[in-house]
Amino acid sequence: MNPPMSHATKPMITRASSPLTGTIRVPGDKSISHRSLMFGTLAIGETRIEGLLESEDVLATTSAMKALGANVRQLGPGSWSVEGVGVGGLCEPETALDFGNAGTGVRLTMGLVASHAVTAAFIGDASLSCRPMGRVLDPLREMGAEVLARSGDRLPLTVRGPETALPITYRVPVPSAQVKSAVLLAGLNAPGRTTVIEPIPTRDHTERMLLGFGAELDIEENADGERVLRLTGQPELKPQAITVPSDPSSAAFMIVAALIVPGSEVTVQDVLLNPHRTGLIKTLEEMDADISIENVRETGGKKLGDIRARHSRLTGTTVPAERAPSMIDEYPILAVAAAFAEGETRMLGLHELTVKESNRLAAVSAGLAVNGVPHEKGEDWLSVTGGETVKGGGTVVTHLDHRIAMSFLMLGLASDAPVAVDDGVPIATSFPDFADLVTQLGGRIELAAGEKA
Repeated sequence: MNPPMSHATKPMITRASSPLTGTIRVPGDKSISHRSLMFGTLAIGETRIEGLLESEDVLATTSAMKALGANVRQLGPGSWSVEGVGVGGLCEPETALDFGNAGTGVRLTMGLVASHAVTAAFIGDASLSCRPMGRVLDPLREMGAEVLARSGDRLPLTVRGPETALPITYRVPVPSAQVKSAVLLAGLNAPGRTTVIEPIPTRDHTERMLLGFGAELDIEENADGERVLRLTGQPELKPQAITVPSDPSSAAFMIVAALIVPGSEVTVQDVLLNPHRTGLIKTLEEMDADISIENVRETGGKKLGDIRARHSRLTGTTVPAERAPSMIDEYPILAVAAAFAEGETRMLGLHELTVKESNRLAAVSAGLAVNGVPHEKGEDWLSVTGGETVKGGGTVVTHLDHRIAMSFLMLGLASDAPVAVDDGVPIATSFPDFADLVTQLGGRIELAAGEKA
């Protein structure tokens, strides 16, 4: 179970562009796409999913759910059917579950497996194999799962579920929707009540979908202001019809590009407006960004809207640590916006960035440095001093991280000199049509060799 060999790289470059204009729809939300497949697998009957993100990360989860016994079929572009096996009905996979670069997929599936009497091996690419899994595995061990892993609880590893899982009460030590979700998914097949306590609330897709599929879940705030989730195990989940909204994390790249490229006006349609996912929009508004949210509506219990962004004279701000859970994936692109904001932008509470697809805090700092952006970095904070112009001209090392690649390609659309990234291949893990949409809006994006991207 060695990590896969390194892939052929695809260096990319962006150049200063004419105004970006247009109305687009970015891919479906990645978090909801993963969970739709998993809850469909745990329901009895057919779950229909429209707007599923067909990225490498999500397709890895479709393969894993098939290996665990679900009948997963593509009906058309973005349209999928999942015929589930029910809670307690997972099959033992015949081969290792390969999640590529999908951190959410692998961690949540560990939760699924951990309370079933099956054994599953988990593997991933070189980047995923460097990411720590201990925060998820520790509570799963408390529930009776056995884990065989190399040093540091990293992939490749094997999870063996018990005959009967133990319900636990678990206080999440650091804000993490993945840890919370893994414990709740494991708790579905544990008799009795599993309790998760969140000192700081994180994105709540798992809770909303549990309720939508018919699970018995109580949510309250205790006397200390903590969020307490109590899940009754071994329910019969009911299949659903799901429409996946546009991913706010993917929309962020196009929104920031519109803000920093002079003369631009871009609208991104059908964006998820879950309050646990809108920290970036709030921060950009505090930076005097010209952003409006239109056509706000609800569908399937999810709030959606169209986000219109226009070129703006941004100003620096301080982003408090408590906002991090609502925008943890957006800090790299926020750093790009900060490079064009007058004055200092301080981002606090960024420890979680150090254990993402790469050490994103270090990668962002290095990318800013090679493009001449003044900044300082601490163990869990970043300060960027911006202005109306950015020198650019650097080549950014992405460390196989899709968000680092896309963020700095956006920087190049507005900087004085072109900006290159060493590898655009990882972009396909979350946003396969990224280059096409940038071009559609009028952005200049190419393969570094000069061929059209």
